Amino acid sequence: MKTMTKKNRRDCMKLKSALCLLMIAAATPALAGGTGNHSHDELAIGAPGKAGKAKRTVNITMSETADGKMIFQPASFTAKEGETLRLKFYNKGETDHEFVMDKMKAILEHKAVMEKFPEMEHDDPNAIRLAPGKRGEIVWTFTKAGTFAFGCLIPGHYEAGMKGDIEVATK
Repeated sequence: MKTMTKKNRRDCMKLKSALCLLMIAAATPALAGGTGNHSHDELAIGAPGKAGKAKRTVNITMSETADGKMIFQPASFTAKEGETLRLKFYNKGETDHEFVMDKMKAILEHKAVMEKFPEMEHDDPNAIRLAPGKRGEIVWTFTKAGTFAFGCLIPGHYEAGMKGDIEVATK
């Protein structure tokens, strides 16, 4: 039987801490949803939508600029409460980028976890990660009016300008 070194114990504790943070983060949207008639996947910003209900598409590119900034184009978009959008992404940059949308507080909490665990992989319905040259999409129903945020939470990207706003108007 192999004896665990101090480094192995530290790594194990880091992994346990990361798993605990992920479990708390995963439970937070469900707890915040209350006891109303919400979908299991519903977040403050809405829920995954059905492709057939999307009447509008928003094309979003992810890239880096010559001066070192990282950007989304467009850096903001609007929706109406109850509207289902097809968000189509193209990473025309030279590095991986991701798009995560939620309330600003949740974005900043997720960003903090990503800074501690940069290799963390996740499969959230409100997020997509793309390698250079790849395309992808999210079909999303914006169930609540309000101001929401999006960003690339890969360490350093948000600070380099890769963030934006979503304004969801009341019906």
